[in-house]
Amino acid sequence: MKALNSPLYFRFLTTLLLVLFSAAGTAAQVEVWRLETWSIPFDYSSESRFIDYQPTTKASRVWHLCISYPHLKDAYWLNVNYGMVQEARRLGVAFTLVEAGGYPNLERQRQQIEQCTAAGADAIIVGTVSFRGLNQSITRIAETMPVLATVNDIEDTGITAKSGVSWTTMGQVTGEYLAEKHRAGTEPVTVAWFPGPRGAGWVDFIEAGFKRGLKDSAVEVVVTKWGDTGKEIQRTLVQEVLESHPRVDYIVGNALMAEAAISTLRNRNLETQIKIVSTYFTPAVYRGIRRGRILAAPTDAPVMQGRISIDQAVRVLEGRDIVKHAGPQILMINQNNWQNFDISDSLAPPSFLPTFVWP
Repeated sequence: MKALNSPLYFRFLTTLLLVLFSAAGTAAQVEVWRLETWSIPFDYSSESRFIDYQPTTKASRVWHLCISYPHLKDAYWLNVNYGMVQEARRLGVAFTLVEAGGYPNLERQRQQIEQCTAAGADAIIVGTVSFRGLNQSITRIAETMPVLATVNDIEDTGITAKSGVSWTTMGQVTGEYLAEKHRAGTEPVTVAWFPGPRGAGWVDFIEAGFKRGLKDSAVEVVVTKWGDTGKEIQRTLVQEVLESHPRVDYIVGNALMAEAAISTLRNRNLETQIKIVSTYFTPAVYRGIRRGRILAAPTDAPVMQGRISIDQAVRVLEGRDIVKHAGPQILMINQNNWQNFDISDSLAPPSFLPTFVWP
């Protein structure tokens, strides 16, 4: 009994309680991501389900990742970049980022990932400019290191894991948004459609989904304009459409088009006549929704997609359990729900700048 009253015993008990409370606090702070997965990895047509995904713990060593983007010309990929920086910091790994400068630059991206291999990267994460264009290079690189895909759809040849959502679903929810407003049998409305760069690893899928979403509605696509996702290119395409179809009811398509269309419609005094819908989410699209300039856009949480990719790379390199194919839940953001929307998984802070080397 005397031993239980000793200072040494109370010091031991205090230390034990501190450890227990600390462990409980840590457990309470464990992050969980709500993610969608597919029964057949890399096959968006297979059955999907949502899981509570716990991100992995700190890496055992400083792995060096090579990351390749199609471009950094718009805020979408900046958001992905931010998510990767967040997760690389948390897990204690390094990366070097290269960008191809645009979707037409397949050869440049091929050369960049080949150079990553020669420079001794431990793994490569690719946001591809083409669904099949990198097949040969990836197959060869995959013999010596893991290759992971991020965001853009890609053939699964040589791919170890993928972070992404179904771009078919992204297009479909956009089409369904319009179809709900203009059901079959009501007054017909017309749409000018700007899917993005022809042949990119997401555009064909988003177009197929958009058309599926419009099925049995009063919405008619009267003109389609393809083009790289640079704002000036998209602005020119919008101007061309307004010259040929000045009475179109909606302008729908990629985020850079939506951003450019705001000022273009204002300059032509058409902002009350023609409405804008984006097929994905950027800070400018978010501002447009908040200000009533853009009706709606789906978000695929690009910040979270970046985080998932880094998490997957560490799991692969360290032989940990891995979900080979996962992505965030797609949410349709509009003027009625934007105030209740948590933007942290979708948008980087305004102060964030492109990060090509970390740390």
